Amino acid sequence: MTTLERKTVLLVDDSPANIQAANSILKEDYKIRAATNGPKALQLANTEPAPDVILLDVMMPEMDGYEVCAQLKGSPETREIPVIFLTSLTGTEDETRGFEVGAVDYIHKPFSPPVVKARVRTHLMLREAREELSRQLVAINNELEMARQIQLSILPHEIPTVPGLEITARYVPMSSVAGDFYDFILVDRERVGLLVADVSGHGLPAALIASMLQMALAGQVAHAANPAQVLTGLNQALCGKFQSHYVTAAYLFADLEKNVTRYAGAGHPPLLHWRQSTGKAEEICENGLVLGQFPEATYDAVQVCPKPGDRLVLYTDGIPEASNLAKEQYGIERFKEFVEAHHHLPGSQFADKLLDELVRWSGLLPGQTQGDDITLLTIQFKCPRA
Repeated sequence: MTTLERKTVLLVDDSPANIQAANSILKEDYKIRAATNGPKALQLANTEPAPDVILLDVMMPEMDGYEVCAQLKGSPETREIPVIFLTSLTGTEDETRGFEVGAVDYIHKPFSPPVVKARVRTHLMLREAREELSRQLVAINNELEMARQIQLSILPHEIPTVPGLEITARYVPMSSVAGDFYDFILVDRERVGLLVADVSGHGLPAALIASMLQMALAGQVAHAANPAQVLTGLNQALCGKFQSHYVTAAYLFADLEKNVTRYAGAGHPPLLHWRQSTGKAEEICENGLVLGQFPEATYDAVQVCPKPGDRLVLYTDGIPEASNLAKEQYGIERFKEFVEAHHHLPGSQFADKLLDELVRWSGLLPGQTQGDDITLLTIQFKCPRA
């Protein structure tokens, strides 16, 4: 016996002769229920075990087949049951109306046994396929949710407390899991390193690679004060682990005791430095090759000279590459203008204002997500020694 045998078919027709004809065709392979009017059909459709497919006459007194089908499709309990209309009507308008109310097929009277068997079997197989896909989708979503929870667990649980610095972080994945990553190396209360990284592509493969960065960064603690060496170490740790992806990254180290801040990048968007003295945001770009593809790649660091009141901004390309409905990107210049116009806001308010601005720019409707992962770190220098 196949999985389709002994499924339940509900026959609905106001003519006992038609019910008898359909029953004689299907009774050897399926359990048969029968109704001679619409209300009875609805009652049987809602009786457990529910029918697996319904053969429904169009022309019936009191309640015709179109109304019965519409009510079946309007109920969560019965909407997934395939409905095949039984009819002598062959007009295009009649068939169109049937499909509009939710029918999946038509069987024309008088019945052809091979056609009846083939149509019923086909739609039972299609329903089983849909149900299997639905089960697989639920399983995939459950796995993605687990992956999301795991990924969130590897992100920093709190922002390092460094007297003289106000550090703010925002992480907005475009889907359940993301290819963005950020983390900190807190050496002591005077010295901290900040990493922002972006894995090419999206979804689970990118997220798995992003998760590698946590362990790779932990291996760089001994030389956290040297951004070039940190990126070199990350590159060596990632090379050979994957082929079709790469990682861009930016690493900043602030030493408040020595009043030194160093920065290095690996194919990453430039650091933004807003200077209180000029009121302007400037780009600082010190980039080597992307991580994970070139084992012999080397990196250089540049010294940044923030003054009290200055703000540094690290981010992934989900910000400047955010597109509006006209496919125009937000862009680095517009980003710099935003940094300049909102320099007076505390880090947390600044970050939230920027995310709101990107939503407005992109024209996203409620429930829609942006086209890329977004990560943002802001560092406000407040210590007189900084």
